[in-house]
Amino acid sequence: MSRLLAVAPVLPGPAHPQSEITETIGPLLTRSPATRAVLRRLHAASGVETRHTALRLDEYAGLTSFGEANDHFIRVGTDLAEEACRAALDDAGIDPGEVDFLLFTSVTGIAAPSIDAQLVTRLGLRTDVKRLPSFGLGCVAGAAGIARVHDYLTGHPQDVALLVSVELCSLTLQHGDDSMANLVSTGLFGDGATAVVMVGDAHPAGRPPTLPDDVARDPAARGARAERATGAGAMPRGVEVVDTRSRLYPETADHLGWTIRDSGFGIVLSAGLPEVIAAHLAGDVKSLLVEHDLTTEDVGTWVVHAGGPRILDVVRDSLGLDEADLRHSRESLAAVGNLSSSSVLHVLAATLDAQRDTSPGDGAGQHGVLMAFGPGVSAELVLLRRTASPLEG
Repeated sequence: MSRLLAVAPVLPGPAHPQSEITETIGPLLTRSPATRAVLRRLHAASGVETRHTALRLDEYAGLTSFGEANDHFIRVGTDLAEEACRAALDDAGIDPGEVDFLLFTSVTGIAAPSIDAQLVTRLGLRTDVKRLPSFGLGCVAGAAGIARVHDYLTGHPQDVALLVSVELCSLTLQHGDDSMANLVSTGLFGDGATAVVMVGDAHPAGRPPTLPDDVARDPAARGARAERATGAGAMPRGVEVVDTRSRLYPETADHLGWTIRDSGFGIVLSAGLPEVIAAHLAGDVKSLLVEHDLTTEDVGTWVVHAGGPRILDVVRDSLGLDEADLRHSRESLAAVGNLSSSSVLHVLAATLDAQRDTSPGDGAGQHGVLMAFGPGVSAELVLLRRTASPLEG
């Protein structure tokens, strides 16, 4: 197994009201008053209230070339990645020199050397750190990143790994594209980044701490030791990655992705995407849980990629969840929009923060399922388990 030690989400600049974004980019997409009216309705129905952007809103009018947009991606993205990594490593109590594996993912910009290479110098990582940059997984990459880091740590149980996601969706703005897919996507996607620190189960930070006998017998001493060990930014008592599942649904490639243009990345977004997910999700979740003698009723926490209102509705209805199970996903969508690969990681951070002062208990409720969906169409499921340490009374 592996263990999540810290999740650090970051955002660029101030939050902009959705209506302000709509009025700013509307003239860049279309000259038609009728189409602008459709744009307003779509953006108002997106479930998004505010978003953060890599640039000032008044700068997007001049952003017409892929080269210029990608230069901004490298500049802003590297800064955000560094900020997220420093926060995550600090929360985890891990020195940058201890990191053995670095997985970087983005689908909104490209670079060679990739941003992860820049992080080696900026963070003070070892020059022999193993790096793996990823492009093309899209929104599923936050969940897939956790899964692939878990795979690595299963084979390297003493190692420390750092997962970094950077998505600057606003930089993919396509001037003059008034297609329905672009009208929808320009009201849905936001900018942000996340870093996650994970360790293998043989790493000292991946094992439950052992307390001296006198401390273990004294509830007050246990509480004081727990407070010192967890700190203000540490994760609550640890989260184990138990298992993962990857799925690719054949003949669905035209539902989600990019078309690569001279002007950059053009969105592919089908109205049928929720139906693809609905057709497969319940069976996929069941196949993951059954191998651990679990059912959906045994899952106490659902960490769901905030893909949009219809995606969240489909997840709720397919799995028979309560609306409360998706609270953090809905709140993330409203506050920052769909952050592509970083979305599910921002939801994970909010979920863990809300659970910080609660006990995982025994049996039902200990387990959580994290999920995201991306181009392919693909899905990634991660089975998590909150663990109580000897620090708890």
